[in-house]
Amino acid sequence: MGASVDGPAAAGPEETAIRALYHCLLAAWNARDASAYAAHFDEAAEVVGFDGSQMDGRAAIERTLARIFADHATGRYVGIVRGVGWLAPEVALLRAVAGIMPAGATDISPAVNAVQTLVAVRHGDAWRIALFQNTPAQFHGRPDLAEVLTQELRALL
Repeated sequence: MGASVDGPAAAGPEETAIRALYHCLLAAWNARDASAYAAHFDEAAEVVGFDGSQMDGRAAIERTLARIFADHATGRYVGIVRGVGWLAPEVALLRAVAGIMPAGATDISPAVNAVQTLVAVRHGDAWRIALFQNTPAQFHGRPDLAEVLTQELRALL
């Protein structure tokens, strides 16, 4: 469990690399490996967490996640890449949706579905995350949209 899938077929090797970066990020979270998670980020990266908390820099990302993993039972992500676009030849924008199965659960919790945005920058042959934002997908006043997303994510289980 804890799968990730792609939306439309990847257009080429660069897009495939960006999608793989996202999948590896979720896998590192699911493994509760703060070091592996942080390794995907640029040195000066920023993360905006689901609760609005912010982490600035790879070292802070690793420290913060190490504390979270040590102190909390974390759920496992499932994710779907919605698309990858290009802001510049060396800068990509990935859009995804994700759900979390809380620790010990066998189903995702719709209350913590998210829309995720990742900005990746190329350094030589490697892509690193410059910004990752995890936004609650609450769809206030539109329960039909929340249910559609939940069912789509459940299909990954």
